[in-house]
Amino acid sequence: MNNPFYAVVDSDFSAVNQLIINSLSSHVPLVEEISSYLIDAGGKRMRPLLVLLAARACGYKQSQHINLATVIEFLHTAMLLHDDVVDDSALRRGRTTANAAWGNPASVLVGDFLHSRAFEMMVEIKNMRVMEILSHATNTIAEGEVQQLSNVRNPEITEASYIEIITRKTAMLFEAAAHSGAVLAKATIAQQDALQAYGLHLGLAFQLIDDVLDYQGNTEDLGKNVGDDLAEGKTTLPLIIAMRNGTEQQAQFIRQAILNGGVENLDEVASIVNATGGLKYTTDLATQEIKKANDCLNHLPDSIYKSAMLTLAKFSISRRF
Repeated sequence: MNNPFYAVVDSDFSAVNQLIINSLSSHVPLVEEISSYLIDAGGKRMRPLLVLLAARACGYKQSQHINLATVIEFLHTAMLLHDDVVDDSALRRGRTTANAAWGNPASVLVGDFLHSRAFEMMVEIKNMRVMEILSHATNTIAEGEVQQLSNVRNPEITEASYIEIITRKTAMLFEAAAHSGAVLAKATIAQQDALQAYGLHLGLAFQLIDDVLDYQGNTEDLGKNVGDDLAEGKTTLPLIIAMRNGTEQQAQFIRQAILNGGVENLDEVASIVNATGGLKYTTDLATQEIKKANDCLNHLPDSIYKSAMLTLAKFSISRRF
């Protein structure tokens, strides 16, 4: 993690990593084994990073942001565990998924453990507004998961519906991370609202680029299999645009690929998505979301943390993983 947006909160990040380790203790060895396996895999940890940057950008000087960032990471990891079970995924962050290694029952139950541990730690923060934000976020994310599941292998999903799903499923935790960090720091209402919106737009852009990388990334960089969304029958924005802009033959090919699932026709689907402007449209939309995110930061005083958040936004649309 050599990026400058990590460097400005380096000591905070080290404290978060240590608290993560300390908080995974359990009387049940399998719980610790699977939890540690997941946390050791690392990942970008963008959501806890957002907590740290938002709190510091609002002048926070105390230490509860470390607890809050850890809560966010546990919530996110629990959701990933459950996601991988639902999607029957085999690779996550470049490693075998927990469900592939230990089975679905253990993965679901350890996900429950991490979720409940997060709420234990949330109570310890003793901030009712933070609890309100995070409990609402987890409920909304669960709705988004169900909404996405109900649209698997549905080639008729609209762009508006898709944006609604990723707002709930992905952007909500980004939003909650930045928002709760500002609330913890007792920022002004204007600053809290601005950081809430920053997180939302950043999260949307992040997911949109994920959708692009599913067709033009590579497994080694991504840490997951290219074409996973198509294999699972998920109708992402590049596919929606390809069906909208393509010939009837191209649109029918994409529809059939969504209905069938699998990656047998991944190369041809990727070619159609690129030729019909699906990747460009999605990237352009992500770029618009990042502009909105950066505009939100005008409400914050200049600082190294604000600069880091601007850099983070730029990274989110230029990344290859």
